[in-house]
Amino acid sequence: MQIPLKKDRKIRVAGSFDLFTIMRDILLLEDPNDRSKEHFWTISLDHGQTILNIELVSLGTATKAPVEPMEVFSVPLQKKAVKLVLVHNHPSGLLNPSADDKDITDRLIQVGLIMRVPVIDHLIISEENFYSFADNGLLAELSKSLKYVPAYMVQQRYEQLSKEKGKEEGVKETKKEIVRKMRAQGYDVEAIATITGLSKASIVKIKD
Repeated sequence: MQIPLKKDRKIRVAGSFDLFTIMRDILLLEDPNDRSKEHFWTISLDHGQTILNIELVSLGTATKAPVEPMEVFSVPLQKKAVKLVLVHNHPSGLLNPSADDKDITDRLIQVGLIMRVPVIDHLIISEENFYSFADNGLLAELSKSLKYVPAYMVQQRYEQLSKEKGKEEGVKETKKEIVRKMRAQGYDVEAIATITGLSKASIVKIKD
C-alpha cells in the first residue's frame, strides 16, 4: 500500500532522524489496533535524498511482518529509486534488532546490489524512538556477509581481492580470509574449492 505524499512538496531527508520523524508520524496516524502490529515499509530515494515513495509492504502480527524481496523492490524499481531505506516497527518498544531482522536485512542488501538499488539503512522504530542499522555500524557489518551472495559473485570478489593484494604473501592471506568467511557462512569444503580453486586439503588446513 502506497503512503500518500503531498504532490506540491518534495521531502528531502538528511539522515536517520529525519526518516524516523516521518515514519513515526505515519505510524501514529493509524488505528491503535493496527499500531500494535508490526509493519514493514520501504522508502524510495533519489540521488538528492528526496523521497520518491513510501510503501507499506507488509502488515503482520504483534511480533512479525514477513516480507519477500520481490515485494520489497517492486515499487522502488517502478519509481526509479537509486537508494532504498527499510523501516519496520517493534510494537513492544524494544528496539534491538532480532536475528530475523538481521537476516532479512542481510538478504535485502544483496538483492539491492543486484538490482542496483542499494539499501542504505534499516530503521526499527517505536512511537518514541528508533534504531538505525547504518548509524550503529550493523549495516556495514552485514554488507560483508557472504550468506546471500551468489557463488559467482563470491568468486569475482575473491579474484578482485587477489589482484589488489598483488604480492604472493598478500594473495595467500586473502585466500585464507575468504576461506574463513565462506566457512562461517556455511559453505562446505567442496563449494569453497570450486569457487576459490584451492585444493580441499589446503582448505582444511586453514584454521578459523
